[in-house]
Amino acid sequence: MLDLLTPPMYVEIIMKVICIGEILIDFVCTQVNSGLKKGCDFVKKAGGAPANVAACIGNLGGDSQFIGAVGNDPFGSYLLDRLQSYNVNVDFVQVLSTPTTLAFVSLADEGEREFTFNRGADEQLTLTDSRLESLLDDSIIHFGSATALLGGNLFDSYLAAVNHASSNGNLIVFDPNYRIDLWKNNIEQFKERCSIFIKMADVVKVSEDELELLTGMSVQGEACNVLHEQGVNLVFVTLGKDGCLVSQNGNQYIVPAYEITAVDTTGAGDSFIGAILYQMANSSGIDILYADKMEEFVAFAEKVSGMVCSKVGAMTALPSLDEINNTHFIVKK
Repeated sequence: MLDLLTPPMYVEIIMKVICIGEILIDFVCTQVNSGLKKGCDFVKKAGGAPANVAACIGNLGGDSQFIGAVGNDPFGSYLLDRLQSYNVNVDFVQVLSTPTTLAFVSLADEGEREFTFNRGADEQLTLTDSRLESLLDDSIIHFGSATALLGGNLFDSYLAAVNHASSNGNLIVFDPNYRIDLWKNNIEQFKERCSIFIKMADVVKVSEDELELLTGMSVQGEACNVLHEQGVNLVFVTLGKDGCLVSQNGNQYIVPAYEITAVDTTGAGDSFIGAILYQMANSSGIDILYADKMEEFVAFAEKVSGMVCSKVGAMTALPSLDEINNTHFIVKK
């Protein structure tokens, strides 16, 4: 965790953002409102929350590195090609004999989704202490895997990585990425494991449902304070069409969303936090976690997220910096 009591640190180069966790194939059903039971036709899309975040950062021009595992199969090769096409460093991706992880996704009106997972190689990621020491340096570390907390080698690697990052003084960012299909029979374990990372995180990004689930409180401002009491300095609560609640340094405010027509919300939260991290990594100082710039950061991130929601696919919908700068946005009233 970053020591915010130290003097501000200024950097002359872009900071690297390391995203650790799953990468997978999303098979997206093309029949809207059919559900996975009735759906017949699917299109292949690259996905996985941490991979989406890394791709967003790289696509905007940032320095991002993805650490995860894929199978030694056509799906794994496809995923590595896709990440590299978004300027993501994949030097430390492990290629294993276990098949690449697959997810099947169906879409409903306004982009809402249903998931089912066929886990594979992502679960087998193994990070040694020596590998972690060579990776962390002064990077921002993002923990946002939907599957990491389930257990296995990936969970062990997550624990090792967050402990090393905390000892090293890295800026730690955590997104719980709750998926009911993964945790519906074991919600308490999900909350317990999230608590480990929340206590070490400088920044936490949650949806409004995740915030209530993790804190047991329905009043969002009070729920954010629960996270602050555990050591979190900055909380983002994404509110969908209502924008984002920012809670930092005793200040809480909502940045309104932009007018969009949602087609697919897959990757919306990933692109939001990716855009935030891109801006953090490209800013000159980390004093009090960019408090004077945060509203501007969130407004930009909402533009990125809104454009992702307007198309199908998490990575394929990612806009470039030029596309964002040349698009007219209307604030939602």
